[in-house]
Amino acid sequence: MWWLVAVLLAAAVTLVAVLRRRELAQAYRLIAGVHPLPMAAAVLCQALSLVCFAAMYRWLLAAGGTRWSLRRTTAMVVAANAVAGALPGGAAFSAAWVFRQLRRRGVEQVLAATVLVVAGALAVTGLAVVLLAGVVAAGPAGLRTVLLPVVGALVILGIASAVAGVSRFPGFRQAAGRVWASAGTRSRRVRRGQEALALLVAQARDLRPGLRPWSRPFAYALLNWVFDIACLAASLWALGVGVPWHGLLLAYVLAQIPGSLRLTPGSLGVLETSLSALLVLYGLRPGQAIAATLLYRAVNYWALQPVGWACWLALTLRTDAPHSPPRP
Repeated sequence: MWWLVAVLLAAAVTLVAVLRRRELAQAYRLIAGVHPLPMAAAVLCQALSLVCFAAMYRWLLAAGGTRWSLRRTTAMVVAANAVAGALPGGAAFSAAWVFRQLRRRGVEQVLAATVLVVAGALAVTGLAVVLLAGVVAAGPAGLRTVLLPVVGALVILGIASAVAGVSRFPGFRQAAGRVWASAGTRSRRVRRGQEALALLVAQARDLRPGLRPWSRPFAYALLNWVFDIACLAASLWALGVGVPWHGLLLAYVLAQIPGSLRLTPGSLGVLETSLSALLVLYGLRPGQAIAATLLYRAVNYWALQPVGWACWLALTLRTDAPHSPPRP
């Protein structure tokens, strides 16, 4: 099904490219005259984005009692990025590969799963902060653009709050506990899943109690997005195109939503089409928007693929001794 959707989307993107060949020709002329200094800044921003994400992973591992160097963690993140961009639905393959590499290097199973889950939660929270900043920067137009998703999020939050409020009643907790225990007694797989979930929650709570210690990994997660947005802004600068600051953050975040589905390898075609359309919506001409998107994706995706697969090969073939936990 993933491959069928990918083929259909690729055909749709090809059709759009044929219909928009004039804008593509304009984009090619802009890319041919790219300025090298801003292009180097775009590459640097993308590298810093990956390093920040790796620093978040490193902090989570250290909180669980496992010390990794920033170099090794960055290599793992770059390799996982290449795996995620190779196949439709590649995020699942990427997470499985990272989990396997952590286990091979002595990280406990529960800690490895916790690191993956918490890292994903921090990344989503950081993107939500960028979305909020984008709505504020875009003004009333930005609020209208995200009104429906915000209403949906508020409905989900209201349902969750209602469930949390009802769960305070002892009768509700006892009934939910009986249903939970009954499901575990009927199926061995369900019981194993319950045990794994309980260990995962316990490990997440034990990593760092309180909110203040989490400001550092959250800052890393937020900077990961900020530097990636800076890469997009530097791509516009390299083309000599004015950056639409009022709508850049919102266009970036809204393009990430369909891109995160990974319907095609690396969201090829999906992210380019959505980001170009959103940049046009916020004031760029079609040729400028397409050129900026293609240049950004050249740094964000294509340049990282050979580097990532080289890291994947090195990490897959090399088996390191497990690291001992740090001394108190």
